[in-house]
Amino acid sequence: MQWMTTSGALSALRLRAQWIEDKGQTDPATVVRWMLAMQGQDLPGAKWSVALRSPGTTLADVDAALATGAIIRSWPMRGTLHLVAGEDIGWMLGLTAARTVQSLATRHRQLDIDDHVVAEASNVAVGLLEGGRAATRSELFAAFEKAGIGTAEQRGVHLLGRLHQDRLLCLGPMQGNDQAVVLLSEWVRNPHTPERDEALGEFVARYFASHGPATLRDFAWWTKLPLRDARVGLAIAGKHLEELVLDGTSYFMAPGLPDRASRELHLLPGFDEFLLGYQDRSASLAAEHAQLTVPGNNGMFLPTIVDGGQVVGLWRRRKVKGGLEITPQPFAGMTKRRAAAFAAAAAAYAAYLGTPVSVGSVS
Repeated sequence: MQWMTTSGALSALRLRAQWIEDKGQTDPATVVRWMLAMQGQDLPGAKWSVALRSPGTTLADVDAALATGAIIRSWPMRGTLHLVAGEDIGWMLGLTAARTVQSLATRHRQLDIDDHVVAEASNVAVGLLEGGRAATRSELFAAFEKAGIGTAEQRGVHLLGRLHQDRLLCLGPMQGNDQAVVLLSEWVRNPHTPERDEALGEFVARYFASHGPATLRDFAWWTKLPLRDARVGLAIAGKHLEELVLDGTSYFMAPGLPDRASRELHLLPGFDEFLLGYQDRSASLAAEHAQLTVPGNNGMFLPTIVDGGQVVGLWRRRKVKGGLEITPQPFAGMTKRRAAAFAAAAAAYAAYLGTPVSVGSVS
């Protein structure tokens, strides 16, 4: 089915596809499974991304899902940490890992990481973790150092990432403020194992269902898969998707999304999929606000205020006596309606954290 839309409607449809709006009662694992992968280098922000899509979910609920392996954190694509459902990481890496490792070849040569070093690190990790044990990153790096495997100057981080790419490790339960490393084969007992073409079709179908309307180039950027693989996936999944045409460009999404304007305000963390899920973010982020949202274009996305599907400002948090203070930083002032909606969103964030939250003066 093909139909026409305007750029202003794309963001409203995406809010619904991503379960930021029109969400039902669900749980953290179901959210992550629906989203397929959620940007996760900022772990506290990623947990809030999960909870804001699941009414009533608390930080403790998200941590509980991490503690069971229902949700893990790994490097499934773009060399970037994401939250994924435990059963999905294996087949995703089966499609993406080789390209990620190839893209890091020069850096690995600079760090003196070769197949021999990777094999040694693998043996150390297995010896430390087998039998259902978990270790913090610092404990794993200490084990590497004891075995004569240096971890300085990002070498440890790159080795850790490589062992994730090799499907040996994943990040699982919380240990204090750290997320512990575990053996993937022990932690995820029932992995989903589709054949390659089936996996491509599933990758495409689930991305567009949870992130659509989006383009095939958005999907290829998000996964870093070549367009030829994206087209194979679309040929398999296309019959289950709707196509929108805007200025001659095809966008794909799940059928049946309500086509109506958004009138809600949301406090999103800095790396939420609402922005990070697309190569082209112009439907939700005006060009004149892009540098404010990503200062210096350095890849660090600040927490955003989204109102009516548009990024209308930023917000910051700081510890104060007795809790937290959240302060809006609007791009163009705060109306009474927007201020009230911001306070309501801040209250939802406080309930998620289980911590008192006050609203600071507009800055």
